[in-house]
Amino acid sequence: MIAGLLLAAGAGRRMGMPKALVDDWLVRSIEVLREGGCDDVLVVLGAAADEARALLPADQRVVVAEDWDEGMGASLRVGLAALGPDAEAALVHLVDLPDVGPDVVARVVSTGSTTGSTTSSTTGLARAAYAGVPGHPVLIGRDHWAGVIEAAVGDQGARGYLKTNDVRLVECGDLAGGNDVDRR
Repeated sequence: MIAGLLLAAGAGRRMGMPKALVDDWLVRSIEVLREGGCDDVLVVLGAAADEARALLPADQRVVVAEDWDEGMGASLRVGLAALGPDAEAALVHLVDLPDVGPDVVARVVSTGSTTGSTTSSTTGLARAAYAGVPGHPVLIGRDHWAGVIEAAVGDQGARGYLKTNDVRLVECGDLAGGNDVDRR
């Protein structure tokens, strides 16, 4: 099972509001993960968590990163720790990537969870790239979660861990730009 992990906890200081509250980004991002092949989706909220939660269906799985102001690392740690035992991998996506669609998610999931002709979801480590530049979403197999949780500090998320491990880049520049939106 591939679990979608949507990080939507930040205050969006440059945006002037939490990005989870911008337009339809939160609900759209959940749909992108589901339509792209994630079996389940967990949303990590933080800043304005109550307001953001009110935008979601009542049955949407949510976890709140109480220390969200530490940066993306806190959200990633909380989210990975909250995923159920059935998840073989987490497909980590950010709420502020409105041009990334389900086709990008599907490509990363399908390419990142196979090695040669064998399926290895628990060991997979892959990330979308746009014109060769690494971006999101990122597929993290369960075997990597402990290392990612340990390395996820500040606003770096899994960046340090990914630099020191063999990550399969999945070119998606033909599908999206992959640029995060920081200003309205």
